[in-house]
Amino acid sequence: MPRALALAIVLAAGGTVRAQDTLDIYLIDVEGGGATLFVTPEGESILIDTGNGGAAAERDSGRIVDAMTDAGVEAIDSLITTHWHGDHFGSLAALAARVPIRRYIDHGPNIQPNPATDAFIDTTYRELYEAAERMIVAPGDAIEAAGVDVTVLASAKRVVTEPLPGAGAPNPYCADFAPGPEDNGENAQSVGVIVEYGEFRALHLGDLTVNTEFDLMCPNNPIGEVDLYVVTHHGQPSSNAQVVVHAIEPRVAIMNNGTRKGGQPEAMRILHTAPGLEDLWQLHFSQLSGQEYTVPGIFIANLIDAPIDAMPIAPIPNPGRGAGVPPPPAHDGPAHWIKVSAAGDGAFAVTNSRNGFTKEYR
Repeated sequence: MPRALALAIVLAAGGTVRAQDTLDIYLIDVEGGGATLFVTPEGESILIDTGNGGAAAERDSGRIVDAMTDAGVEAIDSLITTHWHGDHFGSLAALAARVPIRRYIDHGPNIQPNPATDAFIDTTYRELYEAAERMIVAPGDAIEAAGVDVTVLASAKRVVTEPLPGAGAPNPYCADFAPGPEDNGENAQSVGVIVEYGEFRALHLGDLTVNTEFDLMCPNNPIGEVDLYVVTHHGQPSSNAQVVVHAIEPRVAIMNNGTRKGGQPEAMRILHTAPGLEDLWQLHFSQLSGQEYTVPGIFIANLIDAPIDAMPIAPIPNPGRGAGVPPPPAHDGPAHWIKVSAAGDGAFAVTNSRNGFTKEYR
């Protein structure tokens, strides 16, 4: 076993000393929002999104700090806000009150008017980045991070026009693509990045939706294959088009979903049939998947406070949002992350912090 992988596995089991020769990635449970922490071999930190706001802001910022503590970092060197939806930037101010944030990265102005969001960007966010640094990124930009390469693939509904080195082959899945409704909101504005450490490659596209996924991936695949796919948009079928998921041939996919957010059958069928996929991991079990489409429990990080005796085999219909919709089952107890420790030779290990289950991918 390579030394880097062996060390990563020891640390994943609960060690407190950071591995200096692995890229560590924490998929943090923010109850169906987004928060992914990357810590480079040199100890530099990149956080993509900060979870939910409102009453959940203190909870989610605390969960991010817990992951930082486990990773051995005390500050965020680069914070990437993929887009201006509350489940992705909601606890930003609460987090900034807890830890230093040195650089703020985003796609630019909010294009989906919302009084509370616009007020936050114009006041609180401005005060934070003016006291630090702000970078509005465009496709093709490189984000500096010691020990890894981070390339912006999508931003502000624009995508890269040149393939990454070694990529650019025709994408055979483009011919069968069926366009979705045009997305004129913030999801399609998402900042999407690829993070590379030696031979290891991880893809994170925020909440990018299907039409922009097509623009990114067709007619030629500018990305090539990846090792880790952070499942887009919490595993919802308005994203995760076959032109992406099947073309990149991920070895592992990790879905940052909620109990009733993401994991619908349409998306799960595409994920489960991705060429080369060895395992799908989930932050939560999904009632929208049922037993028909979900994964074994050892691959699921979070359950609910009052577990039900059995999951229905059939997925439940998505109840949607709004008045009269019953809330999802509560999960207010301990939150568990999924951690990836990757070596430069491309080997990596994934650990479920709920049950300590670790699987190696050589």
